Amino acid sequence: MKKNDFKSAIIIPALNEAESIAEVISHIPESFRELIIVADNGSSDGTGDIAKQLGAHVVFASERGYGSACLAGIAFAQQFQPNIYIFLDADYSDHPEDMSEIVRALLEKNLDLVIGSRTLGGAEPGALLPQARFGNWLATGLMYLRYGHLYSDLGPFRTIRAEALYSLDMQDRNFGWTVEMQIKALRQRLHVGEVSVRYRKRIGVSKITGTLKGTIYAGVKILWTIGPYGFLR
Repeated sequence: MKKNDFKSAIIIPALNEAESIAEVISHIPESFRELIIVADNGSSDGTGDIAKQLGAHVVFASERGYGSACLAGIAFAQQFQPNIYIFLDADYSDHPEDMSEIVRALLEKNLDLVIGSRTLGGAEPGALLPQARFGNWLATGLMYLRYGHLYSDLGPFRTIRAEALYSLDMQDRNFGWTVEMQIKALRQRLHVGEVSVRYRKRIGVSKITGTLKGTIYAGVKILWTIGPYGFLR
């Protein structure tokens, strides 16, 4: 994989991840460090300041929501005209070093979207909570029944070609973001693939699976996005 084959933009949505953001940024491979964007979703713990000190661009997304932060990061990145986007969480559960494998699959297999799959053998014991595993199983199963393609994961660690991303016209502003991208990619007949990535216990408590309220809300939103009453029907 040659650097002149692509120009990447890394989008890292973040909300109060001061304990982990330095680990995430510092472990991004050197060849991908040209454009790192931390989309700060209203942190009160200095997450943005730490990211700036490490050379990242910090964009503030005032509307709370995972999708809202991703959209803010994309809007900022467009001025630099990247041809691929990489999405990575800020909690250090993903291994940024695996970025090379995800992008290699995109380029060498001529794919439009590559999901970093945590369920293909790369997750350490206890990293994916039971509710997350069940939600993955249910959501990917429903997508298969509805759209005819079996994903193994809804993992947020992913890369997508810029023209493919723009064609999806992403709209979701919270927990339906990853599902929306994967469903729209199938509806538009994009070339999609998966790569096994490592996954570890996150630093801090998850805003989604770490609380009962967050788990229920995320589950309902994901099912609504997939289901017959969602905006993708």
